[in-house]
Amino acid sequence: MKVRKIKNIFKGVQTSDGAGVNLTRIIGTSELDMLDPFLLLDEFGSDHPKDYIAGFPSHPHRGFETITYMLNGKFRHKDSNGNEGVLSDGSVQWMTAGRGVIHSEMPEQTEGLVRGFQLWLNLPKELKMIKPAYRDIPKDKIPQINFPGGEIKIIAGKYNDIKGPGRSHTEMFYHDVNLKHDANFNLPLIDGWNVFIYVYEGNIIMDRNVSKNNLAVLNDLGDLELSTEKNGSKFIVVGGKPLNESVARGGPFVMNTKKEVLQAFTDYQNGELVK
Repeated sequence: MKVRKIKNIFKGVQTSDGAGVNLTRIIGTSELDMLDPFLLLDEFGSDHPKDYIAGFPSHPHRGFETITYMLNGKFRHKDSNGNEGVLSDGSVQWMTAGRGVIHSEMPEQTEGLVRGFQLWLNLPKELKMIKPAYRDIPKDKIPQINFPGGEIKIIAGKYNDIKGPGRSHTEMFYHDVNLKHDANFNLPLIDGWNVFIYVYEGNIIMDRNVSKNNLAVLNDLGDLELSTEKNGSKFIVVGGKPLNESVARGGPFVMNTKKEVLQAFTDYQNGELVK
């Protein structure tokens, strides 16, 4: 069996977004602009209210999906389609912006730890302008499988023929893995898919050591084999089928050409984005 090796390791960049939410941007930086079909990965995490209390007031999106996975804390979603929901510990918000949506994500708490991830998943050209959709996935709807040495939460895709609740328009998987000390983890992968691992606690060992707050991009052939040392590890492992299409970005809009991005701005300014 061929085993994947690490192609590159990246450390995130400290930045802020929304109305001043402090976060770490891991995909969507000058070093790692994207990893087809993934456009952006942010980690937010703080127990200081000033880092998150301003939230993400109303803002538009077009052309991709957002997957928000909340480890700790509560955020409320509201959008232009009348959808509303509260993200809480261990839950996921899956939003397909499609042809256009205006939404807000605001904290429901004024103190305590808020921590999680937001991933932007590109839509293929023929689906850029589909009808927007929104889905809340509560913690108890995400399968959690125990195995020797740890546990895995299946947010999207399959593990041992058990399917996660996330439904994407671009083929992908998304797992959250918690390994105990001196444990091993194996995962079959599809050749040609882009796969990354982001370690948010402890460290993992492959052909190289990946420590906390680092993202490892794997090569595209073989399966995944890794291990941990005495402190164990928590990480997300995410993979997807590359779209191999041109990408044009303009802030909250991701299309295939600059002309389409400019049209999105025009539609937003004219109040036609969400019609």
